[in-house]
Amino acid sequence: MGYLSNSLPLTMLVFAISAFAVWVAGARLAYLADALSDRLKLAKSVVGLVFLSTATSLPEIATTLTAAVQGVQALVLNNLFGGIALQTAILAMSDFWARGAITNYPRKANHALEATLLVLMLGLVIVILMVGEPFAIAGVGAGSVILAVVYAGALWLLRSYDEASDWVPVDLPDPDPLPFPAPTGLTKASTKLLTAQAVLACAVILIFGSLLVLSAESMAIQSGLGTSFIGVTLLAAATSLPELTTSITAVRMGAYTLAISNIFGSNLIMLVLVFPADILFHSGPVLRTTSPIVLTSLGFAIVVTAIFLTGLLIRRKPRLGNVGLDSVLVLISFVASMLVYYSLR
Repeated sequence: MGYLSNSLPLTMLVFAISAFAVWVAGARLAYLADALSDRLKLAKSVVGLVFLSTATSLPEIATTLTAAVQGVQALVLNNLFGGIALQTAILAMSDFWARGAITNYPRKANHALEATLLVLMLGLVIVILMVGEPFAIAGVGAGSVILAVVYAGALWLLRSYDEASDWVPVDLPDPDPLPFPAPTGLTKASTKLLTAQAVLACAVILIFGSLLVLSAESMAIQSGLGTSFIGVTLLAAATSLPELTTSITAVRMGAYTLAISNIFGSNLIMLVLVFPADILFHSGPVLRTTSPIVLTSLGFAIVVTAIFLTGLLIRRKPRLGNVGLDSVLVLISFVASMLVYYSLR
């Protein structure tokens, strides 16, 4: 993908500046998404699942499609699948800003369904990788097409379920505990102005997120670390920074549904991105071959998602201070995944 420069300190400076820009834009985007959901009378779970998750996934989209065009299969798969466990760990980290376990607050079962569908798609990816994509049309594997169809079906099911409200949890905590004050002026701003600001924030995330990715790749090359290890760790961390800032901001202002749907929605997007990447990848189906790191990252993605799914179903769970035990277990699993990735590099 190329160097930004031949100087490691200069590359690190570009990385730091880009990270700051993405952090500020992501925080602002969380406020704007919350304001727009209220203004347009949209469910926050839908806004988080569709709009916010897509906006914060722009760096992943740009990185994945660029790597696919250049034929760097390892970077495509490690960036996508390695980012899922990391983004789930981001949700666990945001729990430190919540008043009690974050998975206690959702007032519908939407998030449990999101996690279940995510596990389903992760399992499908593993099956496709193990089978090896025996069927392909014009170089596009049947497996990636199946993932795209399942993703579309998942969005339809989640939208329908949000309107149906088949069952809801009981014994819920206060939905708005100590909300962090939003920037002044959002309630008075016009819908057109809020939308324009959201578009601008997305542009900043895309531009500086792409610079963040390029600088991360340059640091990987300059430091001599392996491509696979960097793809599943540093590169995934760089592209997941928007999810970090938006999730923490959403939790601080009490928008827990927005934060959870943002992460699960982003993880679902990571899987459906396999389809456009497969179209742009000209060396055969992108899921035809794999590596131990790819399969391991998918395994850890299932583990951390299942932990949060359990936390969403068990309303009264042990806590360590104000943090739910499920978030602690997710963070422990993520640290363990880093150690395993390093050993497999």
